[in-house]
Amino acid sequence: MSIEDRSFVEKVYDWLPCTGSNGPHERRRPNFIFTPENILRQVILNPISYIPAVILGLLLNLLDAISYGMITFPLNNETFQSFGPDGISMFFVSCIVSQVVYSGGGSIFGGGNGSMMIEADKQGDEYIIATTMISFALSSVLTGLAFLLMGALKLGSLIEFFPRHILVGCIGGVGWFLFATAIEVSASLGGNLGFSLETLIELFLKGHNFALWGSALGLAIILRIIQSKVHHSLVVPIYFMAVPLLFYFIIYVFNFSWEHLRQENWVFNLPEKDAPWNEYLTRFDFTKINFVALIQTVPAMFALTFFGILHVPINVPALGVSLNEDNVNTDRELVAHGISNILSGLCGSVQNYLVYTNSVLFIKSGGDSRVAGLMLAAGTAIILFVGPWIVGYIPIMVVGALIFHLGLDLLKEALIDTWGIVNRMEYFTIVAIVISMASLGFIEGIFLGIIMACIFFVVSNSRKSAIRATFSGSSVSSTVRRRYRQQKFLKFVGSQIYAIKLQGYLFFGTINGVEKEIRRILTYSEWRRNPIRFLILDLNLVNGLDFSAAEAFFRIQRLLQVKHVYLVFCGATYNSEVGKALRAIGMWRDEPYSSNNFLLIYENFNEALEQCENLLLQAYYERAASRQLITNQDAVQPIQNGIPENALDISSPRNNTIMNVGMDVLTGINIIIFDPKPSSKKKIRPTSILMDAFEDMTDQKEDYLENFFNRLAPYFHETPVPTGVILWFQGDAPDCVYLVERGILRATWRATEDDPSRPVESILPGTLAGEIGFFTGRKRDATLVADSDCILWKMKNEDFDSLLAKDPNTANAFMRLALNFSAERLIAMTYYAFHLSQ
Repeated sequence: MSIEDRSFVEKVYDWLPCTGSNGPHERRRPNFIFTPENILRQVILNPISYIPAVILGLLLNLLDAISYGMITFPLNNETFQSFGPDGISMFFVSCIVSQVVYSGGGSIFGGGNGSMMIEADKQGDEYIIATTMISFALSSVLTGLAFLLMGALKLGSLIEFFPRHILVGCIGGVGWFLFATAIEVSASLGGNLGFSLETLIELFLKGHNFALWGSALGLAIILRIIQSKVHHSLVVPIYFMAVPLLFYFIIYVFNFSWEHLRQENWVFNLPEKDAPWNEYLTRFDFTKINFVALIQTVPAMFALTFFGILHVPINVPALGVSLNEDNVNTDRELVAHGISNILSGLCGSVQNYLVYTNSVLFIKSGGDSRVAGLMLAAGTAIILFVGPWIVGYIPIMVVGALIFHLGLDLLKEALIDTWGIVNRMEYFTIVAIVISMASLGFIEGIFLGIIMACIFFVVSNSRKSAIRATFSGSSVSSTVRRRYRQQKFLKFVGSQIYAIKLQGYLFFGTINGVEKEIRRILTYSEWRRNPIRFLILDLNLVNGLDFSAAEAFFRIQRLLQVKHVYLVFCGATYNSEVGKALRAIGMWRDEPYSSNNFLLIYENFNEALEQCENLLLQAYYERAASRQLITNQDAVQPIQNGIPENALDISSPRNNTIMNVGMDVLTGINIIIFDPKPSSKKKIRPTSILMDAFEDMTDQKEDYLENFFNRLAPYFHETPVPTGVILWFQGDAPDCVYLVERGILRATWRATEDDPSRPVESILPGTLAGEIGFFTGRKRDATLVADSDCILWKMKNEDFDSLLAKDPNTANAFMRLALNFSAERLIAMTYYAFHLSQ
């Protein structure tokens, strides 16, 4: 994006504690050029277009002032009988403060509506006026500090763990509350809407009451029909501006009495007292505060604070869902709520928050800018200064229709729009939340939804198998470079290695599938078909396990030990969460438990495969040596973990298979014992080693091969290499190839210079190292280091050039043999990489 395209970008204010290290969050706004046309549009025309939405917002604020501001104080108490107007003034002050903070840049929702928290309720008859007033203010400040602290500590990210369908269910619950509130307001019910026969009679069988709420519902239905035909953001505000004008026109034409309309509940009643807006401030008298009573209100303050904190995690994400706002920063919203509540408390008013319902209607009606929000704050201030008498001239059916419309819209969003989009369990959760909110309450519905989400999470994750892949050692081998005969041997006996790749979080719901699979391979029929010696459990993709899963591993280990099968863990480190869980129940190799004799633990899957292969080779060589079939075992890597003494000497079909295959494949392998003293037969050693490495890869007769390798042997030079010597680095130009007689070489690789080196291949005696780069001229793909004291035979570039010049047929034949060996290794590495990616 060019600089010109970013000429007018809104940024989160750097002074907010929730911003900082991650850089400013940007939200695109249109480019602005100071021309007379743009100034006219931005300063005059756009604010005029916001007026319908502002009028709609004022109607909502007036309704909330009547509904909640009037009951801020217990008016049935003799002390507070005349405090109705004070409650309305406090409501408007809190509303104005929050609106200015949110629209002034505190919230990402520029047109978000702030209002008093409904939970700021009466304190009781026993509190005197001064104590009650200061308790309201302190409660607001305390709530603001809690919000501010949560935002500064960036605790808003916790909302990311709140399931989205729970939020949608809350939206539907709010929709039902609005629908019920619309009936209560329109029908002027004395209490809350109840599900009783008396309520049904009151609503449907009494014609006057039915006309009151039925007319409001009818207006809402007519609006929805109009919206289905006309899609414009100004439809709703214009409609609710036209309906009151029509109402006033009818009153004028038929000359209805306002007092009669109030008695018949067609318009709101006038407040009993027309007091100045700031009279509530005169109620503060710090000299008359009862500090004992004030201290007694502290638990109620904390309760209101806790309940108020619940609004932001519910309202803000739900508002983002409804308005398709993807850049919601909950930490920023928490800070904005903290500032608005502290300022409200300092103004002597009550708690406030970003109202979901009002904001949705206001923004969708065209008030989707900060200017519109500030205009709403200014309009609310005008109503505050004018006085509450304007309430007595607002038609109840208009307010009721407005609430009906918003309630129906939210119910549609939760129950109809989600049909066919979410899965059945999520939709069932949404419906259950709506029903529980309607029957039990808002908080109860949320808790029920969270409980159901947890249950469905367990059920759905239990259905997903923890087994990512299974394979045997005959289909995948380690990256160790072995003699051709050993590779062939392991290909036949590799089925005794069975690997299971696990994934996810292992808990009581998923470990049963793992245990069931292991029990299956131990059944009589499966065991007769393919008895195993090693069971590898790859935990690399496992991010944790609970106690039930750890106990299941303990049971599995006992089952395997009965059949003399090794349980091999890999991919779990000592201090990882998985490692700690295994150590807690004694499932770690260094724990002094006799049951761990058949337990092996390695760092990664390749190392586990490598050691299992070594054990299979060792099983053959030890038994063959006892029968004097071979004289040496130098081709086998040392085992890193101790194994039970004579564990591999048990007579079983597995050992019989090893011996039969070994006698067929490995018998006759020519392994020369290294004598550190000078040997008089040094001239024939390269020939013997070359024949041992390559004779099985060609169909030529032994006499031909001996003659061939005798011609090749003079071009190799004996090179003793001590442990730790680096033979070449990754990226070096190739200058030689090595034939390994004794010792182990280790190839390591790194993606970039800053990455740590990773071992990728072990190179054993009887094999070549570096042949691909040597023959192709490519730079070294890995770093090669001596893992132990080695005896190597080196062919340099000039040696091969000399051979190519003197005996090109021998040089070409050697190159084909070496690359054929590399092709075998490439196939093995490909299979390993394929299985690793599963």
